[in-house]
Amino acid sequence: MFVVMRTVTVKEGTSHLVVENFSRPGVVEQQPGFVDIQVLVKEVRRGEEEVIVQIRWESKEAWKNWEKSDAHVQGHRNSRGETPPDHILSRSHAAYELKAVKLPRSAENQV
Repeated sequence: MFVVMRTVTVKEGTSHLVVENFSRPGVVEQQPGFVDIQVLVKEVRRGEEEVIVQIRWESKEAWKNWEKSDAHVQGHRNSRGETPPDHILSRSHAAYELKAVKLPRSAENQV
């Protein structure tokens, strides 16, 4: 499995906007090898909020195929040069190869 993680830091009280953006239906769900998108919001009492978006793929090759697909390229081409929304303070991107998974003992016995 291959995981792409995007970390988005936003102004206080605006993490729901990022959650909504990644919760809407899109073309990525139709891409071969796409597994799922998980959106996590860091618990904070006040101040800047952090949202982590994990996009899981069956393989690195499936992700690469998405990255070079017409739908993905066109989506970025359409937004090129646009100023990020005011609520976004910073964004970062990283990719990871899943190397190990540990399941509950009860699940191990079922495999």
